[in-house]
Amino acid sequence: MSAQAHGAPRPSQPSAPRPSQPGAARRWRPTPLLWATFALHVAALVWIVLQPAHWRWVLAALIANHIVLTAVGLWPRSRGLGPNWVRLPAAAAPGHIAITIDDGPDPVVTPQVLDLLDQFDARATFFCIGHAAQRHPELCREIVRRGHAVENHSQHHYWHFAALSPRRMAREIEAGAQNLAALTGQQPLFFRPTAGLRSPFLEPILARNGLHLACWTRRGFDTRCGDADVVTRRLTRRFAAGDILLLHDGHAARTATGQPVILAVLPRVLEAAATAGLTPITLRFALELSAP
Repeated sequence: MSAQAHGAPRPSQPSAPRPSQPGAARRWRPTPLLWATFALHVAALVWIVLQPAHWRWVLAALIANHIVLTAVGLWPRSRGLGPNWVRLPAAAAPGHIAITIDDGPDPVVTPQVLDLLDQFDARATFFCIGHAAQRHPELCREIVRRGHAVENHSQHHYWHFAALSPRRMAREIEAGAQNLAALTGQQPLFFRPTAGLRSPFLEPILARNGLHLACWTRRGFDTRCGDADVVTRRLTRRFAAGDILLLHDGHAARTATGQPVILAVLPRVLEAAATAGLTPITLRFALELSAP
């Protein structure tokens, strides 16, 4: 049963990429946690001037605050540091899910993923690494040609991305966006950091560049687990409209037979979606549906 059978609008499939405009810059709005952090640092400065003998207590308070910020940044589904798509917006959620695929493009795995998506007439969002995309530009263009979306997964996929300085983090994000746009003609509208880990510096950079942070509702841990049954259960347990699912075409674990696990799992996920009457759409299409 295909997505077309559910009556979902099918995104256009241009024969060649067409340039698109960058997303409009957003106003950065600090969260309550960040406002509290600002207030604490100001209060700490005043207190240390007035009561220098209490420096140990001031230092302890600041350390505790930074531990909280770090913990929030290590929780991919949190919104404590800024807006975060962990589900589709309410206006786009009815009847829809989003399948997101990270760490590609991979010259062996990605073409097979595209063929599986075609079989189910499903659309997906590929969070591509900039330098990998530069090695396989035609594959990135093929993703877009088939009606999917290419979004920004940074230029180099550094595992220590969340610990980068603001300037270096901005370079990683902006280089990834520029290279992906140049290769595909499709300006990224979403960003996903490595493993979903981030710092308070991320949201101001994304807002300035018109990008939205997108994490997930649930993930299969398919870079570490090669058991297709386990990965499928993790992704489809409590399956519901509005879910954002995470799989990997790059760095994919292998099954016992050596098959990239996404190739065994994706058909099962798509079948489960069809059975539930849920149509996989891209995040950018969900953004269009939710626009006022």
